[in-house]
Amino acid sequence: MTASLRLYVLIALSLLAFAANSILCRLALDGGLIDPANFTMWRLVSGAITLALLCVLQSMKQNSTSLKKVWLEGSWLSAVSLFIYAIGFSYAYVTLETGIGALILFGAVQLTLILMAVWAGQKLKSLEWIGLLVAFASFVYLVFPTLSSPSLVGFILMTFAGIAWGLYTWRGKISSLPLFATASNFIRTVPILIIALICIGFLEGYSLTTASSEGILFAIVSGALMSGVGYALWYAVLPSLSASLAAVLQLLVPIIATIGGVIFASEAVTLHLIIATAGVLGGVLLVILGKKKKA
Repeated sequence: MTASLRLYVLIALSLLAFAANSILCRLALDGGLIDPANFTMWRLVSGAITLALLCVLQSMKQNSTSLKKVWLEGSWLSAVSLFIYAIGFSYAYVTLETGIGALILFGAVQLTLILMAVWAGQKLKSLEWIGLLVAFASFVYLVFPTLSSPSLVGFILMTFAGIAWGLYTWRGKISSLPLFATASNFIRTVPILIIALICIGFLEGYSLTTASSEGILFAIVSGALMSGVGYALWYAVLPSLSASLAAVLQLLVPIIATIGGVIFASEAVTLHLIIATAGVLGGVLLVILGKKKKA
């Protein structure tokens, strides 16, 4: 396999993994196989274990990389952002369809990264401002005029999940060892998860017995393979991609997730969703093109 073909294969597998997270979560929750709290727990714990094993293997290849350094690559702020993303993602998919959820998530991620760049002092050109306004207007169109499609609560939860993932991605830029940082952050979510589950237990009567074996399997596949291995593959290809190309490629995820929702969850694709998707992704694409033109 040539280097170029290997790169394309890894990119395709990474994007499929991102979309599969949405499909697996929707199938598990919509079918009543597991509750959001249990799905989040199994996903984060299995992801932490998988990433820890990948780090051990990587450390064995690079004797200079100690496990202590692996831990120090992460941070508690990043871990909190990761946890907010994971818990918001799970609870949002109780009411959102696969494609809509992925659209809100990745649209919110890209808009968060754009706004953080502005906050950091980066000035936007006219094309970038137009794209930003188009994307925001499309988000508004997605929710209105009927607040039931998608669910307003689901929309808000997934938007917060996207903002948290955007912050997590932004902070990931400061790490020279992204795989180790991700593993450290996943492991740090475990104590946060325990505290959250105790609180959810008092409020909702949380119990491990509310999850079926099939629901747990979906969550473990989502955490260990689609999140753990998927993130590792994505970080492996990032050095070979420009920032703009990486951003554009991520815009394919909502489209893949929508197709997956139609195939595996028998979800319908409405004209409303198509217009909103085109608006959000087109607006973000205009911003990316504006950045590339400016550069």
